[in-house]
Amino acid sequence: MSDTPGWSAIDAALRQLYGNAEPRHLGTKQPWALGGPDPLDGISIYEHSGPLPHWHYIGYGMSELYEKNSSDPETSGWGFEFTFRLIRRPNESQPPLWPAGLLQELGRYVFDSGKWFEPGHTMKASGSLAADRPESAIRAMVFTVDPELGEIATPHGDLRFLQIVGLTVEEYQEARGGNAAAILDHLSRYLPLHVTDIDRGPLIAH
Repeated sequence: MSDTPGWSAIDAALRQLYGNAEPRHLGTKQPWALGGPDPLDGISIYEHSGPLPHWHYIGYGMSELYEKNSSDPETSGWGFEFTFRLIRRPNESQPPLWPAGLLQELGRYVFDSGKWFEPGHTMKASGSLAADRPESAIRAMVFTVDPELGEIATPHGDLRFLQIVGLTVEEYQEARGGNAAAILDHLSRYLPLHVTDIDRGPLIAH
């Protein structure tokens, strides 16, 4: 029996999507439980071919990866794992690392505040989502169920793969108040699978 049943359940879901493709994997030197700064124990990054080529980031750490510690038998940890999809430029051979920092930052917010995210939630950042692209117009985000990974059952309860989707400030303002689904539907015409393009401008009329 695996001593990482929650982690293994996530790996199994990824194999269904990516087969035997080996992801790039970012690990954490010191776990959050032992006083480390990063709540996610790992982030896997896959190269996705389309319909719009992109990098697919998947976090490990918001659910119960090792042992069952929460009192809710139906839900694993916070009930989700973060994902993110970033457009992959032609001839780009290595994935940018700033999305991994974004996933860690959001995980830190959840653990520190006790507040969690669900599909339809929106959030404005203090600046560009990309730490190395301060001029970017993508300065907010909306959360939705990852369109390919969806939800899975694990030995520690259910979890959904919660995808972070980058928005401009204009799109964020329109998405608030229960309009997130409509904004996501509109954006998907240009950015299938809710891929984030950090270089784009607004895709809605003022």
